Amino acid sequence: MSAIVQPETNPEEIVREAEEAVDLLGRVRAAVGRVIYGQDVVVERALTTLLSGGHGLVVGVPGLAKTKLVETLGTVLGLEARRIQFTPDLMPSDILGAEVLEESGEGRRAFRFIRGPIFAQLLMADEINRASPRTQSALLQAMQEQHVTIAGQRHDLPQPFHVLATQNPLEQEGTYPLPEAQLDRFLMQIDIAYPGIEAERRMLMETTGARDAETETVLDAERLTRIQALVRRMPVGESVVEAILKLVRSVRPGESDTALAEKLSWGPGPRASQALMLTVRARALLDGRLAPSLDDVDALAMPILQHRMAVTFAARAEGTTVQDVIRSAQSEVL
Repeated sequence: MSAIVQPETNPEEIVREAEEAVDLLGRVRAAVGRVIYGQDVVVERALTTLLSGGHGLVVGVPGLAKTKLVETLGTVLGLEARRIQFTPDLMPSDILGAEVLEESGEGRRAFRFIRGPIFAQLLMADEINRASPRTQSALLQAMQEQHVTIAGQRHDLPQPFHVLATQNPLEQEGTYPLPEAQLDRFLMQIDIAYPGIEAERRMLMETTGARDAETETVLDAERLTRIQALVRRMPVGESVVEAILKLVRSVRPGESDTALAEKLSWGPGPRASQALMLTVRARALLDGRLAPSLDDVDALAMPILQHRMAVTFAARAEGTTVQDVIRSAQSEVL
């Protein structure tokens, strides 16, 4: 199987850097696992998102440690983290910052920009779907372009910059559906389910005692940035590339002649293909492998695609969900 490699890539250098990264990432997973119990897949997907340089949407009902997961990742990865509690009355300036008029002792007046909490390396957007679409849209430029524009002036965000947003299911009271343009900027949707009985038993014993589990810092922003650069240099086999293209294009209405496309009102764009290309590499590195496989594509298809698609009214009436369509596409393509 041939592989697609960037021309400037040095295979020996990649192997050396990957071996160092694998050791560090093993320590990262262990540190997170001491605080977050029974959610191995969730932790894997969250780390894959950050290693790919993207943003994650963490979805689950209250009480499943969504906020705790983000806090723990910020500590373990050594990132400057800030938290915004999204509420219906939150305004864009509460996120981005604002200019204030100041007067000097000599009577001179000038505007000074006061930075908002978005100026962080890891931003926790807690319960993001409780804010209005206007406020949610304040994140669009930052998530895509890594800077914000206030009063015509560009302000660059710290690097690396990641948004991990938590969201309660849309059917709960007091929530707003996220705009499609914003959903597409999230690299992955990470669903959190209820823990298994053994994990919950361990949780009961270790979180109700006199001492809480302590979180240690394993990485820092510079090392994380180097690992993110390594992920982009990892080789990808042609079979994996073809599988990604076929999978994404099979669930686009108007581009696919399969029965699946007829059930969709809109499907994933090129960002979905790019997201799969990055995340399969990151997942392979996290697993200690130097190249991704079709298993990585299969494992990441659902979290990458599900928030970038919508089924038609007729399909919903028949009981068909987006997840059903993705599973059918996986069985046909992979």
